Amino acid sequence: MLQASFSPAADVFGELNRLQGLLDQVFRPLDRSSIRGPAGATFPVINVGTTPETVEVMAIAPGLDPGTLQVTVDRGLLTLAGERQSALPQGQEGLSVHARERFAGRFRRVVSLPQDADPGKIEATYREGILRITVAKRESSRPRRIEVH
Repeated sequence: MLQASFSPAADVFGELNRLQGLLDQVFRPLDRSSIRGPAGATFPVINVGTTPETVEVMAIAPGLDPGTLQVTVDRGLLTLAGERQSALPQGQEGLSVHARERFAGRFRRVVSLPQDADPGKIEATYREGILRITVAKRESSRPRRIEVH
């Protein structure tokens, strides 16, 4: 009789990671337009959250020229696009790269905004490698207190 040992924490999370990797390969988008890009190639890393008044998107994107960033909104989709240049010298004879983990190249990330986001009230700032995008929520969707007479 074959008996398998089972370590719940290690085996379950390992299997989930393996399954996620397989699903990423099968359902990989043709471009980098989804919030979850191809495994290992997602740049910039983003955080999305809400407050009662705003939707906050923070993209951790060091080493960019803010003038090259493109932030657009169309039909409820917020798109971040740009390009990060390689820090490695190009075309240098005898150059051998032994490891390259820093992403360089064009990128595009798309975030689906909630219905209560107001596309006419968006602010974007880039400071110290973080792109912060604040989208105001529609006034009608904000919580308000009703005075009882």
